[in-house]
Amino acid sequence: MTPDAPPVPTPALKPDYQGGGIVNLMASIIRARGGRSDYPQSTLIPAAEMARATNIVLLVIDGLGADWLAERSPAGLLSRHRVGTLTTVFPSTTATAITSFLTGDGPLQHGLTGWYTWFSELACVMTVLPGVPRYGGVPYRKAGIDPLRLFGHQSIFARIRTRALVVSPSRIARSDYNLAHVGPAQVVPYADLHDLFRQTTRALRRDRVPKYVYCYWPELDSIGHHQGMGSAAAAAHLRALEQAITDFLVAAAGTDTLVLVTADHGQVDTGPADLIDLADHPALADCLALPLCGEPRAAFCYLRAGREDRFLDYCAGPLGALVEVRPSRDLVDAGWFGTGRPHPRFSDRIGDYCLLPQGHRIVRQSLPFEEPKTLIGQHGGLSRTELLVPLCAMRV
Repeated sequence: MTPDAPPVPTPALKPDYQGGGIVNLMASIIRARGGRSDYPQSTLIPAAEMARATNIVLLVIDGLGADWLAERSPAGLLSRHRVGTLTTVFPSTTATAITSFLTGDGPLQHGLTGWYTWFSELACVMTVLPGVPRYGGVPYRKAGIDPLRLFGHQSIFARIRTRALVVSPSRIARSDYNLAHVGPAQVVPYADLHDLFRQTTRALRRDRVPKYVYCYWPELDSIGHHQGMGSAAAAAHLRALEQAITDFLVAAAGTDTLVLVTADHGQVDTGPADLIDLADHPALADCLALPLCGEPRAAFCYLRAGREDRFLDYCAGPLGALVEVRPSRDLVDAGWFGTGRPHPRFSDRIGDYCLLPQGHRIVRQSLPFEEPKTLIGQHGGLSRTELLVPLCAMRV
């Protein structure tokens, strides 16, 4: 680093792995269902309280930020049953957070650090969830790659001692990524919002043995990306979600079920003025050995040999008011990714530096053949809007 580089500010918020985060929620669930976790249990709902219920249902609503919920539906079902607020993981994004829900581990253990993750063992930047290289191609298994061996993760469903089900959209229920993370759980595909709760109710009423049911709903996130979280469509979808959950609670009455609702992240709405396009900053792009990885709100930079000073000077100069730049190793040491023993490839997955665009800004780098995507809702960063998610609890 250049000797006169200014000190960087410490963010007001960072992920909590000591009791107030989604990983701690999973630690409570694991313990409540007879398993073991190395992370502390949730301070909001400890394992002993969860264990009193015959069934535990966890509904993860992709994109449901805590502040957004409080603003858009302060007197709605979810707000009335909100027991507190959790932090998600870093980066605050689906690929990283959903993997924590499915493994019970922090990113430090599972090693998936964003939509674009550098897999040095494949010499490729992968789009983790679709399972294809960034430049295109076929998913893991069609390429002859065993995702189970590639990820090396232990599924949460293999860590618990009760029957488990994964209720997932039909289009992704049996994807390579999903199948690599469901372990012994039964996969239950669904067609739409009504079918999600129909399938879940059927599973709860099928028998009286203790169960853990994981449900995932992605559509709010999709609406936010394409129309914005400030849109009428997002507000209308929240109303539909709350009505569907209300109907589900009636349908599942008497099953002795603890229903937990949370999210993987929130979103911030962005506009054209928030874009930092590396096409406009060729001197910075010239410092990179790989395309930006991670997320537009938290981009991991892999530097070419001998370009570190030039990279840092450019970030402090032309980008000085637009981004915060942090050595990736410092983020590990500060606990942003979790605690404990790291994934054997973790240091490969976070690059040399992390760019954190300020405000609602995003940083984008397009490959030569890519059509730039214009998304409104974005996530991955450390703002309250992205990092804080609600935890709601209902007993039926």
